[in-house]
Amino acid sequence: MTFEKLSVKATTGKKIYSQEEAVNASLAYFRGDDLAARVWVNKYALKDSFGNIFERTPDDMHRRLAREIARIEKRYPNPLREEEIYQVLKDFRYIVPQGGPMTGIGNDYQIASLSNCFVVGNDGNSDSYGGIMKIDQEQVQLMKRRGGVGHDLSHIRPKGSPVKNSALTSTGIVPFMERYSNSTREVAQDGRRGALMLSVSIKHPDSESFIDAKLEQGKVTGANVSVKIEDDFMKAVEAGEWYEQTYPIYASEPTYKKEIDAGRIWEKL
Repeated sequence: MTFEKLSVKATTGKKIYSQEEAVNASLAYFRGDDLAARVWVNKYALKDSFGNIFERTPDDMHRRLAREIARIEKRYPNPLREEEIYQVLKDFRYIVPQGGPMTGIGNDYQIASLSNCFVVGNDGNSDSYGGIMKIDQEQVQLMKRRGGVGHDLSHIRPKGSPVKNSALTSTGIVPFMERYSNSTREVAQDGRRGALMLSVSIKHPDSESFIDAKLEQGKVTGANVSVKIEDDFMKAVEAGEWYEQTYPIYASEPTYKKEIDAGRIWEKL
């Protein structure tokens, strides 16, 4: 490891700072805020895959961002100068970039996304193993590059629905929640796990199972979950009525229907 670090230093010609140097310098920058200093050094300071740190404080980062943005600006009429951009970024005065841009802009050491979050999905019908695996692959590839991912599971047929294979009936959405959750936990992003949000429509017949899966300790630990609420569901809650769930959720002639006590589900939410 020592040899590798020396090789990187000799190749890049950039000064390398120790963890202690960067934390102490950033501590002064953040006026004694230890949490801010350590979060910045660990997550956003420019570093390579060997852990070599090339920036002492966010001021170095802002210089890097300004330099790279100015390089792109030169392609367009009336480009902003590097110093002008730096003054806007300096001390987080006017702009606080998201984590992705702070890490990725001007970073020649890592392949990193310049966007924090992505919503993924397939065009058309995705209720197949092929469609489900395609989303899993896209999710992992984005997370490898530091992107957070969100996608909706309302396209997956509910538990007990017939399927044209040896399984005979569908397992529903919960096993696929676990698949996506586990994929997220497997992916490391600069020393941290991936970030995933799963959603389902309240109209989906498996929406209660979706809620229950997160309530069960240790089951879906790699994802945040959200239920998309419809106006007609809230009206049913207010009126104390039952609510019809369907699949496909917006089909004029659904293949699957189920009635639930809207108030009970609302209390669970």
